[in-house]
Amino acid sequence: QVLILKGLKQEVSCLCPSPDGLHLAVGYEDGSIRVFSLLSGEANITFNGHKAAVTALQYDHLGGRLVSGSKDTDVIVWDVINESGLYRLRGHKDAVTQVLFLKEKNLLVTSGKDTLVKWWDLDTQHCFKTLVGHRTEVWGMALISEEKRLITGSADSELRVWDITYIQEVKDPDEPESKKSKGSSPGAEENAEEDETLELDEHPEERLVKCSKVGSIMREGRDRIVTLATDRTGKILACHGTDAVLEVFSVLSEEEVQKKLEKKMKKAKKKAKQNSEEEPERSVELSLQDEIQRVANVRASSKIKSFDLILSPKGELKIVLLLQNNIIESYNLNLSAQVPQAVRASRITIGGHRSDVRTLAFSSDNIAILSAAAESVKIWNRLTLQCIRTMDCEYALCSLFVPGDRQVIVGTKTGKLQLYDLASGSLMETLNAHDGAVWSIALSPDQRGFVTGGADKCVKFWEFELVKDESSVQKRLSMKHVRILQLDEDVLCVRYSPNQKLLAVSLLDCTVKIFYIDTLKFFLSLYGHKLPVLCMDISYDGTLIATGSADRNVKIWGLDFGDCHRSLFAHDDSVMYVQFVAKSHLFFTAGKDSKIKQWDADKFEHIQTLEGHHQEVWCLALSPNGDYVVSASHDKSLRLWERTREPLVLEEEREMQREAEYEESVAKEEQPVVAGETQGEIGLAGKKTIETIKAAERIMEAIELYREEMAKLMEHKAICKAAGKEVPFPVNPILRAYGNITPSAYVLEVFKKVKSSELEESLLVLPFSYVPDLLRLFNEYIHLGLEVELLCRALLFLLKIHFGQITGNHMLVTVIENLKKTTISRVSEARDVLGFNMAGLQYLKREIEAKDEVTFFADATDRFEEKKRKRKKKEKMVLAVL
Repeated sequence: QVLILKGLKQEVSCLCPSPDGLHLAVGYEDGSIRVFSLLSGEANITFNGHKAAVTALQYDHLGGRLVSGSKDTDVIVWDVINESGLYRLRGHKDAVTQVLFLKEKNLLVTSGKDTLVKWWDLDTQHCFKTLVGHRTEVWGMALISEEKRLITGSADSELRVWDITYIQEVKDPDEPESKKSKGSSPGAEENAEEDETLELDEHPEERLVKCSKVGSIMREGRDRIVTLATDRTGKILACHGTDAVLEVFSVLSEEEVQKKLEKKMKKAKKKAKQNSEEEPERSVELSLQDEIQRVANVRASSKIKSFDLILSPKGELKIVLLLQNNIIESYNLNLSAQVPQAVRASRITIGGHRSDVRTLAFSSDNIAILSAAAESVKIWNRLTLQCIRTMDCEYALCSLFVPGDRQVIVGTKTGKLQLYDLASGSLMETLNAHDGAVWSIALSPDQRGFVTGGADKCVKFWEFELVKDESSVQKRLSMKHVRILQLDEDVLCVRYSPNQKLLAVSLLDCTVKIFYIDTLKFFLSLYGHKLPVLCMDISYDGTLIATGSADRNVKIWGLDFGDCHRSLFAHDDSVMYVQFVAKSHLFFTAGKDSKIKQWDADKFEHIQTLEGHHQEVWCLALSPNGDYVVSASHDKSLRLWERTREPLVLEEEREMQREAEYEESVAKEEQPVVAGETQGEIGLAGKKTIETIKAAERIMEAIELYREEMAKLMEHKAICKAAGKEVPFPVNPILRAYGNITPSAYVLEVFKKVKSSELEESLLVLPFSYVPDLLRLFNEYIHLGLEVELLCRALLFLLKIHFGQITGNHMLVTVIENLKKTTISRVSEARDVLGFNMAGLQYLKREIEAKDEVTFFADATDRFEEKKRKRKKKEKMVLAVL
């Protein structure tokens, strides 16, 4: 592991590296995009524009622009250098699945689950062509053959191939009108040509690109495409479905196609000569399968989630696969071999489990953590977070550390109890405990035995004992069945009271029954839950029992009389786990709503929520000292939480919760309508967030301060005039903090601090009453040549959204006139400076290149001379010997 890029609490949904390999764009489940620097590991840029998960990301070939597609059906083009959004493209009716820039032209291709592939002209920002040849969702696209071909993958086993011809090329006067695009059948091409020509006459805007279907390549998989991609060179195309097979294809270059065609022609001529003396009349064509050849199928050890390819200059293909079961595998494929076979080079499996963890346990010394899943039991060191033991097991449902922490017991889905020795990592004993799944296990407070509850409607009591081992002289630990309690329903959970007098058993009939342990007589029944109780725990003093149910409620009961103290609506889905903190009446709950919550059982208050998991939390475990919580989730992660020493103030927590809810509601509000903008294909890139509102408020406060200071200044001048002498002017403390700057300079400072990606949205929120002052200040700044680029961007946006009010305001006529003069002159100055600098840099580049060439040739001649000298020396030595 080299680097971890720390994101926010949202799940990552999409990744895209920049062309220079120095940055990584990361799309999140909440629609935000963050650009990380791979050198520092920090997120330099954040883009907020989408309302739902980002599903596709792509840089242009220079890395200056980034395009994103989302589940909210929008496509947004971002300016990475200026850190701002350029525009939003609307047109798809369902989630966008892939976005591709065309290098040569300023065009964009997008595909969606609405079965459409759309072509966008980024100069005019409109969709000029829609491909409708798909019957089902388009799940992936790739450009090959130097962007002359487009391949699309949908929900069937066909990879559709489309020929792309740029209309400008066709209309070239030096070329014949009926120029055919390479590799397709002439007949089909002529028909397509006719169709397209008709289309061009009808739709004059479609003069950019012509796209005609050439044919299909059949995949071996029958399911939908999950990922379809090429390597950087475009020579290798690969795809996979929802299974474990990656299909690899080789795309022939123009030279290779030509060679193959010549070879075929020769064969045809030879055959014709043998048959008769006449030349073959029919022309030889290459089929699509000859141009895009199947290389090999790579079978992974589990279902593939995603992949990437690198083609080395030597012709070896390196493939890395991310699998559904939390493994990363790397394969090598030698393309020059007669029959290319994929060889697995390496795999990363060290860390987590291959399936969901269903049970967790802490050792008595708070150091070791046990986690068990469907295939293995792992022991982790809490301090180093490293896995120290892995042992194969059956599907585990419950577990515990045997007193002494040298052995662990695991209850399985098949009804077995498995006893493992941690020192050797071996399975010591397996007992058939229940006829159904062992749902729950609990250690007795005297630590001499334990109790298990299963799906066979039994509660069984076990004791630890030492038995003679045949293989060694020493005795080993074993488990002995001592008693059984037969019930009428499946047992879901069992718990001992701390004084070992009572046993709580939760049943499938939604009740919890309490029994005396010594006589197994019935004591209490706790009924009130509408659905079965999945989990429960008894407090350290034996006075309270908390039960968590699939009805999303947690009920707190007294163990004296079985009365319900309080029912708490705990989670938005089933409550999966409840556990009290040692020596307190605080308890933690875990739910299928991906949250972990802490509660106070005395005051019946919600204390805090631990948010980190992205999917259902199956189980959690508290350390015996109460300082650590470990949780396991369906998102394949184990998370460790530590108690901090800082006090928790409930009022502050509630305030933070209200703020978070407010921020969420702001993001869900309808976007303001921009004057002059139709709700058509194009829109503003950004979206209203709490950050943009705060930025607008800061600008408003700065303008208010500017107004107050200007009024004070006028007043001060009047006082000085009346007094006939200079009176000291009181400086505003905020301006003093900024180094005694002027009020107008302070407004500029605030304006510069607004994030580039949030500028437009902040100005959109700004009321018009502040705009006249802002325009006057812009005039002043631009005249002085301050921040010309930023201010021109803001000025043009303000003119666009407040055009009617600005032109209708007679007071602003002179300001606009002045702005017109100063802006044009300053922008042309800035352009001249940039042009001069560019020319200078290009000159320096040419100088360096010329110098490098000279040194390269000098090095080459030096090496040549050296070789010559060595050869002469060798010849002399040979002559001397002779």
